[in-house]
Amino acid sequence: MIRNVLGSLIALAGAASAVLSPFRDWYDGRAGRDYRVRDLFGGITATESGVLVSILLPFLATALLVIAGAVLRSRLVVALAGVVTLGFTVLWMVRQGQAAGSLAVAGDGSGLQMGVANALAGGLLMLIGALLMRGRARRGRRSRRERKPVEPYGAPAADQVDTWPPTQEPGMSVQTSPWPEPEADPYTGPDPRDPRTRVPHPADDPRDPVHPPHPPHPPHPPG
Repeated sequence: MIRNVLGSLIALAGAASAVLSPFRDWYDGRAGRDYRVRDLFGGITATESGVLVSILLPFLATALLVIAGAVLRSRLVVALAGVVTLGFTVLWMVRQGQAAGSLAVAGDGSGLQMGVANALAGGLLMLIGALLMRGRARRGRRSRRERKPVEPYGAPAADQVDTWPPTQEPGMSVQTSPWPEPEADPYTGPDPRDPRTRVPHPADDPRDPVHPPHPPHPPHPPG
């Protein structure tokens, strides 16, 4: 945010310098507003120019581009304004050099003067302002970062953790597994009713001295 504001202020200062430059002398005591825009493409002439059709026109357009770029926080628009300003200034210098035979800087005001310096400085300030600006943030990337939950220590998101068994809701079955629970196995020991697997009791052994077998009951006398 601070870089955008600082870059916009520098670019606006450059736009102001470029717009004011045609009202100052450019070469040999001739102001920039006296040069027609068409002279930049067809050659410099001594014909006077109106203000709205002079070299001031492209500088006004670049100033509007700088204002739009500062509002939209667009580095590309601001940089384009700086390139256009420098381009028109350099083109004028080429045409003026062709018309005068050479370009010179003289102390008596017969060569390049402060108007050209203001135009060049304005274009450079626009480029510097564009470099300082950060531009607009990408909303798509920021929204994806905001939607994606960040868990501490690299833990997965809460919606990615498998929870089993699920929480029982009112009216739901108590069974939580998708498969029926196996029934308990019945007793698998030896069947006491099976003579083949029946364990003999010590009392059933006739040779047991501790538990002798019971003598048979005498028959009842006939009554």
